[in-house]
Amino acid sequence: MSTHDWPHDPDGEQGSEGRRKYGHAVFVKKVDEEDDFPLRAGDYREEFADHPIRLDADTVISVEDVFQHIDDDTEFDDIVAFHKAIGATMRDNGYWTYEGADAFTRTRG
Repeated sequence: MSTHDWPHDPDGEQGSEGRRKYGHAVFVKKVDEEDDFPLRAGDYREEFADHPIRLDADTVISVEDVFQHIDDDTEFDDIVAFHKAIGATMRDNGYWTYEGADAFTRTRG
């Protein structure tokens, strides 16, 4: 568990919902599919940078840890684009803890 002083409990309803949601799902629950898009990465980062993201039972990082790898000027047209960018960034930077993710992200031939 992180010793970071979070603005709210990473396992409370504002965080990972009592450890019911992890990683990618916690990023996405902070946006509204209808009202928040298009969404600029810098705006999301500014609002949520210090919020906790539980990756697994033992690891909590901040939104900033992932968003430092996404250019602030990147704009997500919709929630699908947001999902894809967060997932790719998490995989590329060692934050994706789900085993078997490659089976879902490789191009099948």
